[in-house]
Amino acid sequence: MTRPVFRFAPSPNGRLHLGHAYSALLNEDLARDMGGRLLLRIEDIDPGRSRPDLVAAIHDDLAWLGLHFETPARRQSAHLETYRAAIGTLAARGLAYPCFCSRGIIAGAVQAEAERSGRPAPSDPDGAPLYPGSCRRIPAVEARTRREAGAPHTWRLDMARVLAVAPGPHAIRTFAVEAGEGRGPLAYRIGAEAVEPADPARWGDPVIARRDVPTSYHLAVVMDDAAQGVTHVVRGADLRASTDLHALLQALIGLPAPRYHHHALIRDASGAKLAKSRGSQALADLRAAGESPDSIRRSLGFA
Repeated sequence: MTRPVFRFAPSPNGRLHLGHAYSALLNEDLARDMGGRLLLRIEDIDPGRSRPDLVAAIHDDLAWLGLHFETPARRQSAHLETYRAAIGTLAARGLAYPCFCSRGIIAGAVQAEAERSGRPAPSDPDGAPLYPGSCRRIPAVEARTRREAGAPHTWRLDMARVLAVAPGPHAIRTFAVEAGEGRGPLAYRIGAEAVEPADPARWGDPVIARRDVPTSYHLAVVMDDAAQGVTHVVRGADLRASTDLHALLQALIGLPAPRYHHHALIRDASGAKLAKSRGSQALADLRAAGESPDSIRRSLGFA
């Protein structure tokens, strides 16, 4: 049988915190339990926030924790043309269209419709205003002319057409994680599998390529997992809703679907999840304050 493949995939837009450490350590334990491979992927598609020093810091923090990954690490920024080609294929099939709306325009349109109808403004699973499909109705010739003139645009899936081509029902294969005796006093291992229904339609017409880069997180992650042969995806519970969309993209593009486990999030004293955007304390800060790799592991439940 093919060896299981796990991956840890941080973005270099800030320093790693305890939440990242937990996810990386859990991937390490499960890969060890199954005799699998452990990969590192640098998800650096954000040109405005991804910096070389933060890439170096990721490697430094993970090495300090005692984590070892196969080399070289995959860099998403090295595969932009692959993502661009996938967008072109989806557009040629009539399954994706350019969107010229800014976030402000979308928010205004959604709010105006909510006021007109008297119903709450709809939102996607991330809490953003649900795109009303304004640019879906632009004639193809006009859309091409605007793109060729340099008009900023994203690319969106036409969800109705996509579901006509890949109607499903779509599902996600998941697995539980159990604590048990391992090579140390306590380790984590793969538990029972299950199948959960997926509802990609709740994302509306999602962005699959940004204005500044020819992909989005959603498209890049499913293509990368397939390219790297990832069999088990272990990531935070905040990405569970995204997996509905990922299952659809895998079916649409013809990619193998990994099994998924979405672990509980590490939270601060106020109960809020740790996040770079909130300035959560970084591993580097804990290290400077005298914490050791062993104390970090113990605090996260890894003996």
